Amino acid sequence: MPGTKKRGRQTVVFDTPPILSSWASIVGPKEGEGPWGNDFDLIMPDYLLGEETWEKAENKMLKQTIELALDKSGLNPQDAEVLLAGDLLNQLVSSNFAAAQLSIPFLGLYGACSTMVEAILTGSMLVDGGFYERVAAAACSHHYTAERQFRFPTEQGVQKPPSSQWTATAAGAVILESSGSGPRVTSATVGRVIDMGQTDANDMGSAMAPAAADTIRMHLQDLNRLPDYYDLIITGDLGKLGMAILGQLFVRDGVVPQPNYSDCGVLLYDGKQDIGSGGSGCGCAASMLCGPLLKKMFKAEIKKLLLVATGALMSPITSFQGSTIPAIAHAVAIEY
Repeated sequence: MPGTKKRGRQTVVFDTPPILSSWASIVGPKEGEGPWGNDFDLIMPDYLLGEETWEKAENKMLKQTIELALDKSGLNPQDAEVLLAGDLLNQLVSSNFAAAQLSIPFLGLYGACSTMVEAILTGSMLVDGGFYERVAAAACSHHYTAERQFRFPTEQGVQKPPSSQWTATAAGAVILESSGSGPRVTSATVGRVIDMGQTDANDMGSAMAPAAADTIRMHLQDLNRLPDYYDLIITGDLGKLGMAILGQLFVRDGVVPQPNYSDCGVLLYDGKQDIGSGGSGCGCAASMLCGPLLKKMFKAEIKKLLLVATGALMSPITSFQGSTIPAIAHAVAIEY
């Protein structure tokens, strides 16, 4: 029956849950120094990867991550029917160039730091809907390309406030298939854009926390689930400040996921690096999912995961004009 996959207001449940048949992650030097260094496939020796610019390095990192995810399943780029990917740069240049080099049919996505979950969510709909049998979903970010675009060139040596977050140099890619073995994407919640009037680009955690709270609340409400249904509910990149605010919003909304709640932006680093409030960027949630989280699922240490990636939907123009920062959060439930 048409429409039977929709539950409640914002959530869909997949009749034939797509399989995550393989995945891969590449991270930068600072991310590799963190507590999960051994769980990523590759750690970049530097931020240029043999390229002339940071932007070209980001493109190369994304391309190699997608190729690695395909190779793990014995696949070539031409075996992927469509690529869903995005990044933080204007016009999605990293993803566009990667798609051109891989020669895969391509849908570019922009959800800011929520892009990886947006790609998995959309890809799962395409597979479950019978449009494709094999989809690649990926996202990336690079600290220095994001700094150059959204804030200030690093050469200026601008001192950041403690509330700021470090854009992760990282990429993650998954292969979604209609059949096979592996973790399954069982449901997904499309987020709403929430704007609470926050204007400080150096405090994105505060801007994104209300969107995360809204999506988690709606996901649980739509599916009539309690928070403890999941072994882990993890947000994308709220950082320490945003995570603390989300905790207060959980109390307000009557959602109590502790102790099975954490944040990728907090977990990615171990406090030894100078990263402010935590990690951010499309690659933050993407690398954590395609590194330690899916490894834990494969070992049955996590059986039910709700990944809620958050995104600050600002642009350099609106930020410099002092506009507010709308935010969004999308969620996917992955079960193994």
